[in-house]
Amino acid sequence: MTLFRLDASILPATSASRALGDLVEAEWLAAHPDSSVVRRDVAADPIPATAWRDSVTSGFTPADQHTDGQREAIALRTLLADELIGADALLFTVPLYNYGVSQHVKAWFDLAYTDPRIDPQGTALRGKPATLVTVLGGNYEPGSPKEGWDHSTGWLRRVFEDVWGLDLTVVHRPFTLVGVNPALDAFADAAAALKTDAEQAAVTAGRTLAASRAA
Repeated sequence: MTLFRLDASILPATSASRALGDLVEAEWLAAHPDSSVVRRDVAADPIPATAWRDSVTSGFTPADQHTDGQREAIALRTLLADELIGADALLFTVPLYNYGVSQHVKAWFDLAYTDPRIDPQGTALRGKPATLVTVLGGNYEPGSPKEGWDHSTGWLRRVFEDVWGLDLTVVHRPFTLVGVNPALDAFADAAAALKTDAEQAAVTAGRTLAASRAA
């Protein structure tokens, strides 16, 4: 069995999203100790900015006229899709950056999405179990002063659930910058409770993910 894991934090040593992802992964491995984990760190090894363009334009260019960039983009999109299709379950850990989706995740999705097996007509990922871990430095929940400023989680749910048809569980932790940004010190108690809740949700999500592919 295989778990595919994507990480996107640019600060792996102190990453809240990776820490929650580790809890999910630990539950998967506890249930499937002989399984493998295919890892893709899109922050450490980002998708080239020109890859999506080259992949798309290759479809309008005869194969014998493809540029080196187009051939490389086709090979990379095939690899990205292979990693997703070949896995029994998927785990994504994605922090909110500048109120939007990580540029590294967007570049990864855009290129993978050009593979015909998982493009708008593709169905290769329908029903596959997946967990999405999202973390936010602030709090953008209903009733907060910046309600609606999280433009990442909704987009991720749209492409994973509605576009690819994944059977998705979301683990969500806001206020990760409490204790880092002094302006947020007043929310220390709330942030601690949210951290505990997210950790418990990650463990539960990991168990659910593992059970969805139980032998």
